[in-house]
Amino acid sequence: MDVLNRLAKAGIVPVVVLEDAKDAVATANAMVAGGIDVMEITFRTAAAADSIKAVAENCPDMLVGAGTILNLEQCKLAVAMGAKFIVSPGFDAEVVGWCIENGIAVTPGCVTPTEITAAVNMGLKVIKFFPANVYGGLNAMKNLCAPFVGIKFMPTGGVNAANVREYIEAPFIHAVGGSWVCPKADIAAGNFEKITALCAEARQAAFG
Repeated sequence: MDVLNRLAKAGIVPVVVLEDAKDAVATANAMVAGGIDVMEITFRTAAAADSIKAVAENCPDMLVGAGTILNLEQCKLAVAMGAKFIVSPGFDAEVVGWCIENGIAVTPGCVTPTEITAAVNMGLKVIKFFPANVYGGLNAMKNLCAPFVGIKFMPTGGVNAANVREYIEAPFIHAVGGSWVCPKADIAAGNFEKITALCAEARQAAFG
């Protein structure tokens, strides 16, 4: 199963902020125990690269990717550490081009017709939509997918346990991203059983 199909099957792509790489493997294992086997470790912290490496090397059941990738240097580092997919908050042609050349799944953030056109013209079929709650949510994506036939969105921002089913059931949604299944405070406090429970609840809410 290729990476994008794996993300779609998971339905929920946890956006994980790790302040300490020592928590990476336990967090990944907690998610797998809760039924979610993909995770996006964000490059917002100094621990991101080492966290990706730890998960890639020690959690064979987890598909780990890198999020908040802003430039090619971060992208190359993430992939070198074992990231299997790249997520960006915005569209950067250099990052997208390098990922395509190297066979790495990439979902750049695109919310305007101009950005989506740029992504489509580079051959992308799945894009991030962030922050979804600010840019019109499902209604905006529904209208955008009309001229961009076949494009699918991975919305992040404002998706939660209460509305995840509504998002997942929309035909133009590939998967959703969110941090509600892995709160930063619970990771830091070692509340891994809670993360397992949150992941299981999210899967139940999304798919019944």
